[in-house]
Amino acid sequence: MTHHAQLWSNSWYPATGYLIAFVGSVLGLSCASRLHVVGLARGKGWLAAGAISLGTGIWGMHFVAMLGYEVDGTDLHYEIGVTVLSWLLAVVVVGVGMYVAGRVDSWLYLLGGGLIAGFGVAGMHYLGMRAIRMPGSLSYDPGLVALSVLIAVVAATAALWATLRVRSRVAITGAALVMAFAISAMHYTGMEAVTATTDGSGSDSVGGVSPSAFVLPLIVGLTLIILLVSFAVLMNTLDDVAADQR
Repeated sequence: MTHHAQLWSNSWYPATGYLIAFVGSVLGLSCASRLHVVGLARGKGWLAAGAISLGTGIWGMHFVAMLGYEVDGTDLHYEIGVTVLSWLLAVVVVGVGMYVAGRVDSWLYLLGGGLIAGFGVAGMHYLGMRAIRMPGSLSYDPGLVALSVLIAVVAATAALWATLRVRSRVAITGAALVMAFAISAMHYTGMEAVTATTDGSGSDSVGGVSPSAFVLPLIVGLTLIILLVSFAVLMNTLDDVAADQR
């Protein structure tokens, strides 16, 4: 039996996913603004914190939104290793994109970093989809997949541009709101491309774990990252960081 993705069974999922993407974007942009002040040579810690914050925000948005993905009559399971790998991919490609875009202040490096990060974020999404275990298979509309990748590249490029130029709190908040919307748009465009075909067998033999098994580790991990990075940002204001460079 063929099913299209049911994505809006509960508005809690998209709203919470957007909030996670927004918080990750705010922290990522805040770290990137400090990285720009101190430079890549002295800002490796800010680069790592920004990549972890933004990459985890993107991945967290994806996973929470996936909790709202349902296939009639089927319990979806997830392979732990592939799911964790998708998170690592998001963090690494965001970090590489920030590094490339920040090396030289030019549009060429910005576009290069945006392409790396964009394709990586799209790869994170579809690798996360690869982690689904169900009695059947998933297929994709190539046109919508291509559109989701394009959105990811544009969103990543815009995000990296913002990391190099956004400074004030108001500007960072505004940029984060736009980034979170773009991240969500990429995810739901990708999900519109999905068609699930079930074979009628039960879910007991597909392996993996239920989504609920990820909820507690996800909450704990996101909370720790938010607290640690927020503490670092609050204890190192842009004015303080800039003063230390004089």
